[in-house]
Amino acid sequence: MQQIADSYGHHFEFSEQLIGGAAIDKTGNPFPAATESSCRESDAILLGAVGGPKWSDPNASIRPEQGLLALRAALEVFANLRPVEIIDALADASPIKADRLQGVDLMVIRELTGGIYFGEKKRDEESASDLCIYHKYEVERIIRVAAKLAQKRSGKLCSVDKANVLESSRFWRDVTVKTMNAEFPEIELEHLLVDAAAMHLINTPAAFDVVVTENMFGDILTDEVSMLAGSLGMLPSASLGISSRGLYEPIHGSAPDIAGKGLANPCGMIASTALLLRHSLGLDAEARAIEDAIRSVIAMGVRTADIAAEGSRIASTTDMTDAIIQQLR
Repeated sequence: MQQIADSYGHHFEFSEQLIGGAAIDKTGNPFPAATESSCRESDAILLGAVGGPKWSDPNASIRPEQGLLALRAALEVFANLRPVEIIDALADASPIKADRLQGVDLMVIRELTGGIYFGEKKRDEESASDLCIYHKYEVERIIRVAAKLAQKRSGKLCSVDKANVLESSRFWRDVTVKTMNAEFPEIELEHLLVDAAAMHLINTPAAFDVVVTENMFGDILTDEVSMLAGSLGMLPSASLGISSRGLYEPIHGSAPDIAGKGLANPCGMIASTALLLRHSLGLDAEARAIEDAIRSVIAMGVRTADIAAEGSRIASTTDMTDAIIQQLR
C-alpha cells in the first residue's frame, strides 16, 4: 500500500488493531470495542488471520472466529468475492491437470452473514443443532451483487444450492429465480446442486464464470477452487456491503505450523490490497498494477515453497514481498 502511495501520489492513513486470538490474550474479547470503533471509522479493513492452536478448543466459550463473525456483522458486509484466475506460470503448481486449467477465470460470491453459521445453536448431552435460516432480503441482495458482476463479465450466473434436500435451499432457489426474472432477465441463470458443483469445479472449471451460493457451501467450495490456482496462499477475497467500505483478507488461515519461518506466501494478502484499492477506494489502475506485479514476479521464477517448481530456489516471505514491491517501482 505504501509503495502504491509513493508511486501514484496518494496518502493512506493506517491504524492497526487487535482481533481474534491476539485480542483474546490482550483483552479477553476477540473483537474489542476499540477495534470495532476503528473499523467503523475506516474506509476499508485489511484483515490478518485470527486463530491458532492455542485457541483451537471448539468447546471454549470464547474463540478467535467469534471476532471475525462479529466484525462481518458490524460492518454489514454480506457478499464475499473470491476471484480465481490461473496464472500460466503456475500451471505446474496445481494438483489439477494443466489442460483442465486453460481459460479458468471465475468469481465465487459467497453469502457471508446468514445461514447455518449465524443460526441459533443448541446442545445438550443427547443432541446438538444448528439452525440454517435465510430471509428473502438476504437472498435478494446477494443475488443482485452476483448478477451485476455477471453483467460485467460473460452474462452467465450459476447459483449453487441443495434444493433436492434442504428447504432453505428450495427457498433460496425460488427467491433467486424471481429476482433474476424481475431485475436481470438478460442474464443466463443456471442452478447446480452443491455436490455436483464440487465435482464440476474440479473436472471442468473453465465452464464456470460467476458462481453464487450460501454461506457454508461457499466456505467449502472456495477452499476447493483455491487448488486450481495451486495454493491457498495465492488467493485474495473481498467482503462487501451496501457502502464502499469493505473487508479484505487472503482466503487462507493462520498456518501456525510455519509461523515465523519465512515460508508463508504473501501473494494472497498483497492481492487483497489490490481488491481494496479497486472496490473501496476506486483506484482500479493501482489495483491492476499490483496484480500485474504479482504475475510478473512469478513469471520471473520467484516462488515461495507452496508454489515452487521441483528443484527451483525457494523464496522467503520477505523475498517474495520485496520482489513484488520492486516490480511496482
